[in-house]
Amino acid sequence: MGFSLPTVLTGPLIRRVEPTQIFIWIATSSRFRIHAELFLMKRNEGNWTEQYLHTHSNTETIQFGKRLFIVTPAQGPFPQDQLLGYNLFFNSHKESFHLGDLGWLSPNHSNSIVYGDLTYPTFFMNSSEKPCRLLYGSCRKLHGKGEDTLALGDDQISQQYDHIEDRPGSLFLLGDQIYADDVPDPIIRVISQLGEQLIGQKEQLEPLDSHLNDEPLRTSIHQINGRQFIMENLCHFTSSSAANHLIEFGEYAVMYLLAWSPALWESSYEQGLFESFEEALENNHIHLHFQAHHPFTKKQQQVIKQLKDRYNEQQELLTTIQYSLYKVRRLLANIPSYMIFDDHDITDDWNISSTWRKNVEQAPLGKHVVANGLSAYWAFQGWGNDPDAFGPEFISIMNNYFHGLRKGDMHNYHNHWIELLWKEQQWHFITPTIPTAVVLDTRTKRDYALQPKPVSLGRIIEDTPQPPQLINQREWQQVTKQLYDSGWRAGRPLIVVSAPPVYGMGLIETFLHDYVYPLRLLGMKTQTTFDFEAWKYNGRGFTNFLEQAANWGPSECIILSGDVHYGSSVFSTVTFSDSRELKVKQFTELPNEKAHGFSREMRVRSN
Repeated sequence: MGFSLPTVLTGPLIRRVEPTQIFIWIATSSRFRIHAELFLMKRNEGNWTEQYLHTHSNTETIQFGKRLFIVTPAQGPFPQDQLLGYNLFFNSHKESFHLGDLGWLSPNHSNSIVYGDLTYPTFFMNSSEKPCRLLYGSCRKLHGKGEDTLALGDDQISQQYDHIEDRPGSLFLLGDQIYADDVPDPIIRVISQLGEQLIGQKEQLEPLDSHLNDEPLRTSIHQINGRQFIMENLCHFTSSSAANHLIEFGEYAVMYLLAWSPALWESSYEQGLFESFEEALENNHIHLHFQAHHPFTKKQQQVIKQLKDRYNEQQELLTTIQYSLYKVRRLLANIPSYMIFDDHDITDDWNISSTWRKNVEQAPLGKHVVANGLSAYWAFQGWGNDPDAFGPEFISIMNNYFHGLRKGDMHNYHNHWIELLWKEQQWHFITPTIPTAVVLDTRTKRDYALQPKPVSLGRIIEDTPQPPQLINQREWQQVTKQLYDSGWRAGRPLIVVSAPPVYGMGLIETFLHDYVYPLRLLGMKTQTTFDFEAWKYNGRGFTNFLEQAANWGPSECIILSGDVHYGSSVFSTVTFSDSRELKVKQFTELPNEKAHGFSREMRVRSN
């Protein structure tokens, strides 16, 4: 069955911006020739005037599926400390239109992406002579409790849209932009259906693991609540919330589309894709772990009631976030954004230990799912951070694999694609913001210690691996080279983005390290409110971080972090044995369950 998809699936998003080039990212369901027009926005006697900027658009389009196209136009040069507006023009053999034709440039339209009396979405680049404001946050779960605080960033720009000295100029998303492992019951089947529609095919997973040919897995993989066993035993994942875990690339892609735009929500409701719990149960769309035949036993009725309560609660929580997505879309269209993954963008506990990585790498289905998650991360987050970092070989392999996928032959380039994403890939990046930011990859460049560490738990004493260094020495060298190549020099302030905090709360980290971490290493399942990945857990890694930052020699080191589900601010002066000093200010985002942080605003001086 085919579904009608909106032309613009999500976007536009302002991504990397610098005086010589600007990247505007957008995802569409049809192929278009897209070009951008940019304007210098100025107030003249209370009214806005637009001065057209002569630019050239170089558009690069990647087709990920039959109905999923992702585009980044680039152009330049551009002035700083000036408000810039833009419009996008779409052309194909069937139709031509621009953002205004969609109603998005009309201030009173429900889908408007402009602020106040402006005629276009806008952004700006600050110069080194002025302090900057930025927004940052992490861990956004669609069915979390509380308000979607990413939308509060939209409120802040709405209040300051015409005063760039007070308007936030950059948005840093510090990880867990989606939760691939913790997917709510009411949307997993919709995600799967829309994913197939976007790509044009279901992925051929059975050759990766023949157990998927057999019941009950053959059926449960397509059911609500049906994937926990698959993720644990076929993928070797360790998430305890994997009953609806994303598996296919199309599913990961749809999750991003649902997180950033109301478009797919609207079309899904219009076409009746969502089911009530009763409808899903009647249609055998829920995996019950027992034969669903009436009459149910008392115990079976209790299980069904628990599932129903969970389903309905999640359905209500999802309703609240849908109203905020109009604000989220407008925010992302009006502020340059920089994003890095943490574990939930792929799966919970991703690369937490050498054993985890080895087990998943030896599980063909698990290895495939990680590659799907990384492909989606690159398409929706990583590419826009620094498009020039991904060369022709990378683009060619991605193009070849996804061409085969949408033609129903994903295995032709599968090995090349897997190798590309599992080998040493550069995911860290340096932003062109002022101050400069170093955005660290703390998931794929770890150094796993081989020396055993005795762990005592009651009367049990076991040798277990030490927690890893979150970044190995080779990666530090590459980060340092790229930082200096960017033009940054010692004596200037520097922002360091690290998903896990460098300085945590001692009591919490000690408890997790001494009690929870040993339980997990001994193979026992644990559930905690806090994540327990931190720089402190590996003394050498913690020291290397401080040494590296001191060697760079910033006037001050500003650390932005999230991940751990508690908030804190730390000001510290680190004095080394050779009398060097490092001034550190760390801001760890406080969670708000649905969207952790994002309302946090910080003013930073560049010199």
